[in-house]
Amino acid sequence: MTAEIRLAAIVRHPVKSIGHEEIARVPLTAGRALPFDRVWAVAHEAAQIAPDAPQWAKKMNFLRGVAGPELMAIAAASQPQARRITLRHPRAEAITLSPDRTEDQARLLAWLRPLWPDSRPAPAFVTTAGDGAMTDVPQQYVSVLNLASLRDLSGRMGMDLSIHRFRGNLWIDGLAPFAELDLIGRRLRIGDAVLAVCERITRCRATCTDPATGRESGETLAALKAGYGHQDFGIYAMVESGGEIAAGDPVELI
Repeated sequence: MTAEIRLAAIVRHPVKSIGHEEIARVPLTAGRALPFDRVWAVAHEAAQIAPDAPQWAKKMNFLRGVAGPELMAIAAASQPQARRITLRHPRAEAITLSPDRTEDQARLLAWLRPLWPDSRPAPAFVTTAGDGAMTDVPQQYVSVLNLASLRDLSGRMGMDLSIHRFRGNLWIDGLAPFAELDLIGRRLRIGDAVLAVCERITRCRATCTDPATGRESGETLAALKAGYGHQDFGIYAMVESGGEIAAGDPVELI
C-alpha cells in the first residue's frame, strides 16, 4: 500500500494568506517550516503586536482570507534567493516587490487595500516571525493534505474544490479519503526527509472561498461536519530529518 502513495504537489505562501505558489522541489530542514513559506505577514491596524519587534504572533493580528475573501484569489511567484515575489489577482495589476524593503512594504499595503474590506481594520505594516515562519500555530509545522479527501469532499458537495482553498504545503495521493487523520504519531518518509505527524488541522471559513474568483462559493465547513462529523482537513507534521523532496516522490509510512 505504501508504495502507491506519492507526493502530488508542493505549495508555499511567501506572505501569510496572500498568494499561493506551486513548486517542483524543495529542501526541508529539521524543526523548520517549508522554506519561503509565510516568511512575511501583513498586520492590520488593530494588531496587538509591535511593528519593530519581529516574532511569531497569533493569526488574529493579520490580514487573512477568512476576513477578506478576495485575498484567496492571489497567486504568487517567488525568487527566494533575491527575496522577491510577484503577486497576481484577477482584479488587480500584478506587482513585483521585496517585502523586506520599506518602500516595497508601502507598495504592498497600497496594492492590498482595494482587495480588503473597508469594514475591517486597514492593512498597517509588514512583519516577520524572525528566523521562523508566521504559521497559524507557534510550532514550525509543515501541513500535509490528502487529495483523496479533497475528491471525496468535492463529490459530497457536487463541486470541484481547488487545493488552494486549504492553503496546505504538501499534497499526497494514494491514501483512502481522510485516512491521514489516523496517522497521528506515525512518520512519513518523503524523498530524503522524514516527518513526524503531530495533529489534525481544524478549518475556518476561508475554505468556503473559491480561490479562482475570491468569492465565497461552497459551504465546506458544513459539508465536513455533515459528512464526517468534524471540521478537520489535513494534518500538521514536524520535519524530523531534513532532505530534499520533489513532486512525484514516493511517500512511505514508517
